Amino acid sequence: MLSRLKNTFAGLAENFTPKLFEILKHGYDSQKFRRDAIAGATVAVVSIPLSMALAIASGVTPAQGLYTAIVAGFLIALLGGSRYQIGGPTGAFVVIIFNVIQQFGYAGLATAMLIAGIVLIVAGLLRLGTYIKYIPYPVVIGFTAGIGILLMSTQIKDLLGLQIDDVPADFLPKWRMYLANMDKLSLSSVAIAVVSFATIFYINFKKPQLPSYLISVIVSMVLVAVFSIAGTDVATIGNKFGGIPHFLPMPHFPEFNLDFALKVLPSGLTIAFLAGVESLLSATVVDGMSGDNHNSNAELIGEGVANIASTFFMGVPATGAIARTATNFKANAYSPIAGIMQSIFLLLFMLLLAPAAKYIPLACLSAILMLIGWNMMGLEKLFKLVRGPQGDRYTLLVTLLLTVLVDLNTAISVGFILASIIFMHRMSKEIEIETDENVNPYSISGRDLSEVLHEQGVVSLRLSGPLFFGGASHISHFFNKMKQPPKVLILRMGYVPVVDASGANIIVEFIKKLRKHQTKIILSNVKKQPRRVLHDAFLKDGIDRKIVATASSFENALKMTRRYLKKLDLAEDGNSEK
Repeated sequence: MLSRLKNTFAGLAENFTPKLFEILKHGYDSQKFRRDAIAGATVAVVSIPLSMALAIASGVTPAQGLYTAIVAGFLIALLGGSRYQIGGPTGAFVVIIFNVIQQFGYAGLATAMLIAGIVLIVAGLLRLGTYIKYIPYPVVIGFTAGIGILLMSTQIKDLLGLQIDDVPADFLPKWRMYLANMDKLSLSSVAIAVVSFATIFYINFKKPQLPSYLISVIVSMVLVAVFSIAGTDVATIGNKFGGIPHFLPMPHFPEFNLDFALKVLPSGLTIAFLAGVESLLSATVVDGMSGDNHNSNAELIGEGVANIASTFFMGVPATGAIARTATNFKANAYSPIAGIMQSIFLLLFMLLLAPAAKYIPLACLSAILMLIGWNMMGLEKLFKLVRGPQGDRYTLLVTLLLTVLVDLNTAISVGFILASIIFMHRMSKEIEIETDENVNPYSISGRDLSEVLHEQGVVSLRLSGPLFFGGASHISHFFNKMKQPPKVLILRMGYVPVVDASGANIIVEFIKKLRKHQTKIILSNVKKQPRRVLHDAFLKDGIDRKIVATASSFENALKMTRRYLKKLDLAEDGNSEK
């Protein structure tokens, strides 16, 4: 009993222990801390402009993006299951955050985040982290590319400095308004955007080790000063949001109303889905770079706690950020303490440099977000899938178009269902049923035993592929074509990996049909899962060993057949003598 409890607790620890605790058990010294501190500072430099830009694009203040990166980033590193994961706001959430705030305000977003956090924690405790990898690849690429297109489309107003008060939320009306107001663009905003793009491209090409986004922000702030001296106004964080506070706000638990929660439930589930997918995708990517293995269930729990805590500080949804996580690893981080140090450095930025942030131009942040959106589109992956199998192409295009033109909830649901249907169709094509014409385990006077047995009323069928509901009609149609019942039927199932209730039911009905004609049925080489499912199905229908025999191999099935035929011959001889 004690050993069983010990094994249970050991299993729980293995599934839910944060990666930080695992690392610290093996020792931690000042040299390792120095590596983590340098990596944390490097990632913080990248996170500062990204957090503010993503927050603005989401319809909240830039300060709320920093709050999220500090609080959620700290907790994801502390409680998550990945060694190098960096958490914070990401481009995947921009569209859904914007839509929720437009419809329900920040109170609706906070409630959706609470729901998402609870769902993520429950998913981790139920050990569902390993199942997220089964989300179809074309669906992931489709909605990620769609989000990238939507993110880019939200930035046109600030990128060009268009004087528009209310921009429609939907994709097509938004672009109609942009095109109708192109005469109202700001040359100063366009100039800052061009310089920002040029700076980022130049640094990424010539000096990729430098923080191109932060340098572009600094260069654009110098341009703002030049335009200010020339008497030209430029849209900045200061004149739109009033700057950034010096510290985190006091924690405040958001109000929770059940009726209100039901209204935002779909959005909460979508946030949970995106957070889970992107965090585990990010962890998997960095595992491939580092050779480490993340704990997916602990990661989901950490993401859930981080999103709940983010609501206490007026934050937005957070998840693992692939680009920042990769930067963290490349900066030679040793442990999740690098993510904790990133949060500390971001907090120091708010304490010491918040007044300077009000001079950051919105056009520069929009340029950064345009590049993030472009990277999210993943054109190389899109083109590979478009040139791939027809089913994957359709799934990708449907998911992408629904993401852009309808909404993310519909896109994910329809894309997943479509991918599942296509998969089942493909699997049904893999089901094969054929008669054995060339089996030669023994030879009788130069003739195949199968030929001799066939003359004596023996039929051997080889089944291949999964017997499931998707191919049920195909199996049933083949079985129904057998007009002359044989004396013995051998079902060879060595190439049947799985049988579901529908497949088992068809075999049961076929056996019942043959038993009316006193046919002997032998199942050979049945795998573990099909054996269990068929055994349960046979018990329910009263089919016992007298009706259906099992053999470990086809050779043994043939021996059983020969013994059965001899018994029939003896019985017939006895009847003829009488």
